Amino acid sequence: MPDASPRRLAALYLPRLPTDRLHRSRRGRRMSFPAGAAPADPPLVTVEVKANARCLAAVDAAAARLGLHPGLTLADAQARVPQTEAVEADAAADAALLAAIASWCERWTPFVAVSGPDGIVLDITGCAHLFGGEAALLSAMTERLAATGLAACGAVAGTARAALALARWRPGQVVPAGGEREAVAPLPVDALGLDAEAGRSLTYLGLVRISDIAGKPRAALAARFGSALVERLDELCGAASPPISPLNPLPVYVAERRFAEPMGDEATARAVLADLARDLAGVLERHGEGGRRFEAAFFRSDGAVRRVAAGTAAPLRDGARLAGLFRERLAALADPLDPGFGYDVIRLSVTVAEPLAATQSGFGAEPAGAGLDQLVDTLSARLGPRRVTCLAAQDSHIPERAAVRVPAQKAWRSREALAHDWAEPTAADAPLARPPALFPVPEPVETLAQVPDGPPLRFRWRRVLHEVARAEGPERIAPEWWTVLDGNRPGLTRDYFRVEDTQGRRFWLYREGTYGRETSAPQWFLHGLFP
Repeated sequence: MPDASPRRLAALYLPRLPTDRLHRSRRGRRMSFPAGAAPADPPLVTVEVKANARCLAAVDAAAARLGLHPGLTLADAQARVPQTEAVEADAAADAALLAAIASWCERWTPFVAVSGPDGIVLDITGCAHLFGGEAALLSAMTERLAATGLAACGAVAGTARAALALARWRPGQVVPAGGEREAVAPLPVDALGLDAEAGRSLTYLGLVRISDIAGKPRAALAARFGSALVERLDELCGAASPPISPLNPLPVYVAERRFAEPMGDEATARAVLADLARDLAGVLERHGEGGRRFEAAFFRSDGAVRRVAAGTAAPLRDGARLAGLFRERLAALADPLDPGFGYDVIRLSVTVAEPLAATQSGFGAEPAGAGLDQLVDTLSARLGPRRVTCLAAQDSHIPERAAVRVPAQKAWRSREALAHDWAEPTAADAPLARPPALFPVPEPVETLAQVPDGPPLRFRWRRVLHEVARAEGPERIAPEWWTVLDGNRPGLTRDYFRVEDTQGRRFWLYREGTYGRETSAPQWFLHGLFP
């Protein structure tokens, strides 16, 4: 059955994001001061180079009141307002702040996307009632942003483009489902977001508002201005609603706590996280799944968001174990949690889930390997997942390429597959015994052999001469024909020998290159030691 709830999207437009960022950084207390510049501050603008001229890219409220606007040359601006302060535009810093604001907006819905250099879109379908309705939610978002020093306008509509256009040109509107066509009719054609040439052409023809072109035949518009105009017109009027890409991957399951007043006690925050772990375990059990990747998000009242992730080697839905993992994870943070002015939302999410069948516990019926899974998870949470590794088999006969270290949690998801990868060879094709550990890089040695293709009689390694008492081999490993070394030829054949010197020490040596066919001077290397 189709979803009975129409899609609803809220949009935020931040018209003075660059100058707001500069004002915030100058106050020294992030997101804790009233919006706008202090009365004593001079007008502030950011500038960028356009057509070999320095032009205004953004202006603050004080500069706008004095008649300055983006696009004006800096020379004209300073001629009109001599005390204007100009700062070079920093698009990367503006984008980072916009992404941080979008992450902060996830307190209302996890489906948040960035749109352009100054817009944010939130999919609030089915969640607005939790905050008193769409109008109350929109008001709460703009007021909280204004309280943190960010000028923001907003609107709610059925499509992202309609909501963004209304937030920019007619802020505060909450358009009922199906009412987008009437709501956007008075907007200028700039709301379509077309290039400058198309905008000038529309204006030349007297089509200056959306209502002027909304009733025109679509075929004629597409033939004259291209399909982009028709597509965007449909999006504005609510006839089409393309998907948006969220800033962060959407969680599979979520449990959260909201506080009427900011909560700044770290011990209480950890206790709340443990409660959320138990709630999330119940949700996973009802759906017959277990989490493989979890994320705890701490939303501070001053706008900062701290995210802490934890992974598991196997699907998990044990609330006590999950709480223990996050205790280890939080204790191991190099930058501990700082409640600042307090948390107003704490959220625990499952970002990756897998099916997990119910199993018998107790009476000695614990699943095989459960203790090892728990050990891997605990060590990974305490030390970091990249520091707890295991060996995974690779499809190569070259000893140093036959295995690779991978994070244990990633490799441990299928112990049966790992066991199959490391299946022992049959007796017919079993190679000579190999040392349990190899040198990271084979070390060259000087040898004396009785014949060019025979085992060494003696060899010098690290300036110590070893007399060979026994030798076994060779085990020949041919080069992989699909690999090319030195840009024009494959590697050389290796002949491995297991040798023992007169002192009883055993070594694993190999000769690189067959004499007379691949090289006239084969080289010898020591690759490992036997215990």
